[in-house]
Amino acid sequence: MALSGFSTQDASGFRAAREKAFLRSILGFLIGKHDKLMAWDEVADKLKLRGLISRGLQTVEIDKIVGSVGRYRDFDDAFLPRSNDLSERWRRISRAFYDEVSLPPAQLYRVGEVYFVLDGNHRVSVAKEMGVKFIDAEVMEAITRVPVTESDIDAEKLELLGEYADFLERTRLDKLRPDQNIRFSIGGAYGRLIEHIAMHRYYMGLEQKRDIDEDEAVTDWYDHVYLPIVQSVRDQGVLADFPGRTEADLYLWVIEHQHHLREQNAGAEVSAEAATTDYAEHFKPTPPGPIARAREAVENLVEHLRDEIRD
Repeated sequence: MALSGFSTQDASGFRAAREKAFLRSILGFLIGKHDKLMAWDEVADKLKLRGLISRGLQTVEIDKIVGSVGRYRDFDDAFLPRSNDLSERWRRISRAFYDEVSLPPAQLYRVGEVYFVLDGNHRVSVAKEMGVKFIDAEVMEAITRVPVTESDIDAEKLELLGEYADFLERTRLDKLRPDQNIRFSIGGAYGRLIEHIAMHRYYMGLEQKRDIDEDEAVTDWYDHVYLPIVQSVRDQGVLADFPGRTEADLYLWVIEHQHHLREQNAGAEVSAEAATTDYAEHFKPTPPGPIARAREAVENLVEHLRDEIRD
């Protein structure tokens, strides 16, 4: 029997989507991973986005739509409906899809490689549930100094992106060295780089007996302090011994270890290569024990189940 003018198929489709949303929330709770859809305002604030540029009508891959401008509380991070209050609108859109009714394009904001829905949240939700891969949308792009990919968009990584944006705004390193890509896996690290640059500027001034402007200090630090350690990490393949970490993480640890080795050797010079080698030998993580491996296996299984529920 039809419900409010909708077919049984529409009703069952919405119920199935709600059940999936509920199961994903339970599984997320079990592993401590939220299912919150990203909010545009939060991203715009963290990344200091300025202005929007119209990119016109485009065909957008739905899996690259990761958030919403105003309806981020209504859907989970897979765009499944989180409330029965959405049923009427959701079913109406579903009926239009089944009847092949031409719907107006969605309106999306883009930052980096990802998109946020300004208008068309229900259309995106229904399309994802029906396995549609692409959607037509009017796109407005926000320009950011920080490269943004799909893997960058979650609450923890957004904090890191925000710190990165602050760092670039403060140092202009992206303008001075456009090929830079200093990415951390740990919070608070960009502030430590600011301190490194300030100290480097101070000692440059002492050695050269002149005032050093900030741009000169930034580029000299990057070229003669940061890059030599990163190059040593690359040459020695050290990053492979520290899974989940980045070259910038290793820079911080190696340079602190380099200072420690100098103190041990009465101020004698210690090269970046020697410090990198010694750090890797002494601090390479040991393989995880059976309990850690079991926990990782359970987390992977739960993640797999979440994906299966979504599909």
